Amino acid sequence: MEERTLKRLEYDKILEQLAGYSVSPLGREKALELAPSTNIDAISRWQAETTQGRELLRLEPTAEVGGWYDVRRQVEQARRGLVLEPEELLAVGRTLTAGRRVKKFLLERQEKYPLLYEIGVDLGLFGELEQRINESILPGGEIADRASSALSQIRRSLVNLQAQIKARLENIIRSPAYQKYLQDPIVTIRDNRYVVPVKQEYRSEVPGIIHDQSASGATLFIEPMAVVEANNEIRRLQAAEKQEIAKILAELSAGVASRADDLSASLEALGRLDLIMAKARYSLKLNAWEPQMLPGTRLDIRQGRHPLLSGDVVPVSIHLGRDFNTVIITGPNTGGKTVTLKTVGLLTLMAQSGLHIPAGPGTGTGIFREVFADIGDEQSIEQSLSTFSSHMKNIVGIIAGAGPESLVLLDELGAGTDPAEGAALAQAILERLHSSGAKTVATTHYSELKNFAYSTDGVENASVEFDPVTLRPTYRLLIGRPGRSNAFEIASRLGLNPGVVERAREFVGVEQVKAAELMNNLERERQQAERDREEAEKLRREAEVLLARYREMEQNLIQRRETVLDKAREEARVLVRNARLETEETVRELRERISSDAAREREMGIHQARQKLKEMQGRIYAKAPSPKSKPSGIRPGDVTPGQEIFLPKYNQKGFVLAAPDGDQVHVQVGIIKVNVPLSEIQVVETRAAGGGCSQVGALVSGKAREVSTKLDLRGMTFDEAWPEIEKYLDDAYLAGLPKVYLVHGKGTGALRTAVQRELKGHHRVKTFRLGDMGEGGMGVTVVDLK
Repeated sequence: MEERTLKRLEYDKILEQLAGYSVSPLGREKALELAPSTNIDAISRWQAETTQGRELLRLEPTAEVGGWYDVRRQVEQARRGLVLEPEELLAVGRTLTAGRRVKKFLLERQEKYPLLYEIGVDLGLFGELEQRINESILPGGEIADRASSALSQIRRSLVNLQAQIKARLENIIRSPAYQKYLQDPIVTIRDNRYVVPVKQEYRSEVPGIIHDQSASGATLFIEPMAVVEANNEIRRLQAAEKQEIAKILAELSAGVASRADDLSASLEALGRLDLIMAKARYSLKLNAWEPQMLPGTRLDIRQGRHPLLSGDVVPVSIHLGRDFNTVIITGPNTGGKTVTLKTVGLLTLMAQSGLHIPAGPGTGTGIFREVFADIGDEQSIEQSLSTFSSHMKNIVGIIAGAGPESLVLLDELGAGTDPAEGAALAQAILERLHSSGAKTVATTHYSELKNFAYSTDGVENASVEFDPVTLRPTYRLLIGRPGRSNAFEIASRLGLNPGVVERAREFVGVEQVKAAELMNNLERERQQAERDREEAEKLRREAEVLLARYREMEQNLIQRRETVLDKAREEARVLVRNARLETEETVRELRERISSDAAREREMGIHQARQKLKEMQGRIYAKAPSPKSKPSGIRPGDVTPGQEIFLPKYNQKGFVLAAPDGDQVHVQVGIIKVNVPLSEIQVVETRAAGGGCSQVGALVSGKAREVSTKLDLRGMTFDEAWPEIEKYLDDAYLAGLPKVYLVHGKGTGALRTAVQRELKGHHRVKTFRLGDMGEGGMGVTVVDLK
């Protein structure tokens, strides 16, 4: 790619923004050195890396993929035999630790991020060197005692000797004989030797070496002879300490030098990872996406936005290489033609650099070996070139280098000279570029080029939209429609005398005026049709979302119903099996214990065991709520065969089989027949046909029909809303609804915040989120039930 073209399209500004998202000098360098590639395999890999980096940021935003330093200089110094300072070695050690953590993180996620995993494979492990550096150097850059046994011994000796000296001097300054000689009863240090402050007039009374005196001269700092030898020993130990530290630093630096090649390779891998993550962060910032790689040199940009423009940017849609290779854009000044050219060129360069581009779904780009651009006024005063000459000089080079794998962008082609000659020259240039196979986008004011596009295969007209009502540009690009200058309308809007405007129309000619009016009417109708189409498309998308949501709810209800039924059947089978086993065991034990002279007791035991089985089998049906029944206190005359009764003890309905025998009545509950006391039954009220059912399935079905999937809370305070929400969640859960919608409205957000705070710990709630587009957005909280 030509450096001039990259500069004209402001590619360097893209790289500056990208570099701002790196976390290391090495990553920043790589970002600033990034250049478009023409190798489709490399481009596809770069795009996939950016996509995986973006996915990592989305799924694991707190992932540790940084924390390392650019220690290339330190590694190179060690390679040359230099001894590194403690702070430099500390940076190396921290980088080794960060690299090890990044490697572990990426190797554990091969399936999620396979291309990032490969970077993890390239990262080296430096266990022994990392441990040695981090054990030897403290976070502040000091050498730790444990760096070597010799250093540890030297420092222990220093501490002990310093303590001895301080003790001796403390005895001196506390001695009554020396009190009057001292300026202050303290021990201090001068020239790294322990001294005491002595009054000038008593210098001869304290034998020792004078190391310093106060500014006034009244105080001398004397090292008493009693500690001179000990201070000399401290000096010797301090020198030995420095020598041992130098030895340790040299050893650690040699360790870095021995792994210099591996360290450089790991730093290169970390730099690549930093670049990938910078691309991913930039993609999120631009709300950009990975473009499709199209065959050949096709271009299909859908709703593309210029990445350097902020605010409400009108997106551009344009395609080349399918039905036509050349697009001629006409229309008024300030209509966005130049921005369109720069957007096309810049998005192409970004895609071939492995950067996601800010465009809509379905956007794709081919691979262009060259991108040429002649945009803006590059008049050279030094070379005495006019605007026209400057542009022609650029175009000469473009024609010489353009071919089938080139993208050519020309702004205001043929401008700056006589209109007739300029139009003719512009047409000839476009013909040559078109015949070379280059993909070309050109802007112009010349109406002659509109006819050229109409009459030439593979060339298409386009225009920037102009609103005939407001007489202002909308900045939308319209493929297949030539533009017009709208000079008369703009002149009238700006206040030109109407008589002058009408006289100008007369010069143009009646037919041309009629044609212009017809085009205005057609444009108004087209815009209205476009608005109707967009509205219909919006409604269609909303309908599809609702249909998919209801189908999902239906499927979830079916699955939940089957799950509940399967679970209930299994529980019933287990209860029955356990009851039978328990009864058989009881019968077996009774038969073993009962002797031949206790037949009566044996039969009674067997009867009781059978009664126990019936009772346990009856309990397996006690899952449904109690039906509405009359109070107890029933007399024998109140009960007749065939009457429906309810047994509160078992929470189950049954039927009377025979008239009461005393205070006992023979009833059937399900498949179980049993005698029960009259005091344990209640007579069930007769219900109208089609009345309620006590089975769980009927309850859930009824609830499902009664409970809405939406609860409207708008206008309520939190204290009013929360009781309604709790009752609603219980009802929805019993109804088997998998998902419900709490409509709280947008407003100040206070109700939404309070509701979501309480939902976090609710026993019915699995997860919740704000509504998506078509669900109500910030005004709705979508709750998934357990």
